[in-house]
Amino acid sequence: MEIFALLVVLLLVSASAFVNGWTDAPNAIATVVSTRVLSPRAAVALAAVFNLLGVLIMGTGVAKTTASIVSIGTGVDALIALSAAQLSIIIWAVSAWRYGIPTSESHALIAGLMGAGVAMKGFSAFNWKEFQLVLWGLLISSVFGFLSGLITTKGVGFAFRNVRRAAANKIFSAGQVGSAALMAFNHGAQDGQKFMGVFVWAILVWQGGNVGGVFDVPFWVMLYISVIMGIGTSIGGYRIIKTMGMDMVKLEKYQGFSAEIGASACMLVATSLGVPLSTTHTKGTAIMGAGAARRLSNVNWGIVKEMLMAWVLTFPACLAIAYVMVKLFMWIF
Repeated sequence: MEIFALLVVLLLVSASAFVNGWTDAPNAIATVVSTRVLSPRAAVALAAVFNLLGVLIMGTGVAKTTASIVSIGTGVDALIALSAAQLSIIIWAVSAWRYGIPTSESHALIAGLMGAGVAMKGFSAFNWKEFQLVLWGLLISSVFGFLSGLITTKGVGFAFRNVRRAAANKIFSAGQVGSAALMAFNHGAQDGQKFMGVFVWAILVWQGGNVGGVFDVPFWVMLYISVIMGIGTSIGGYRIIKTMGMDMVKLEKYQGFSAEIGASACMLVATSLGVPLSTTHTKGTAIMGAGAARRLSNVNWGIVKEMLMAWVLTFPACLAIAYVMVKLFMWIF
């Protein structure tokens, strides 16, 4: 029974990573496609390579934080709880994708784990030290994400104010390839780590161990999660790219470059500190800031309103779905 439960968890974590690539990873490459610097196919290939590099190079701090947010014990019941948490992410993310709304799978994952923990042990399941890092991530991804896009765009515009548009576009076309690669790198360092953290956590639960001390993630897990995310991006990413990079704001090349650089700076700092950060929130608010740097009317605030509503609902919805799923699974099994 434990082996079966473990296989179910690992399958659902794989499905969650796939859905993340399907609905979340496209945020990293939305601007480089919307400004027509790269084709969707080339951007997806770029994202797949740099997602993997981000996973391999940036350590396991975020993975360990994610796997330490709640305590659920060991054995079959704990594996059932992890299964329920993963299922809540899939249900929520696919529902939002259906309408082209970019949601944060990072927050869906964290909320799902919290719902599973509450169902198992009540609020005593929370590890508040790690949860504080989640709150810091919310602040960085929302407030600092917007400010980074706004300030970087203003600064770049000022620095290139005397450069002819044609020459500047050539510079920023080349620059956007690099900045998009950096965004994809940071997505791997953040979201790739989260899912490989839960993958390893499930194996530890099955073995009867706990997350603590050195948190080792085997290379094959890193490679596996990266490949799954890349496949997801290649299959379903364009709908989210359209919403983020085309419908919300019409970006010029220098704005796309600035949004990616600003968001990447926020994500690098957060990752180095082991803070779980939402790629969707950080990139989305940076794009808003880049658009607002010229004038507020450049931003389609109707699209922004829909996105913000989805972001606000993610935590309570995924927490509730995971809670109900745990209770249902425990009753069935």
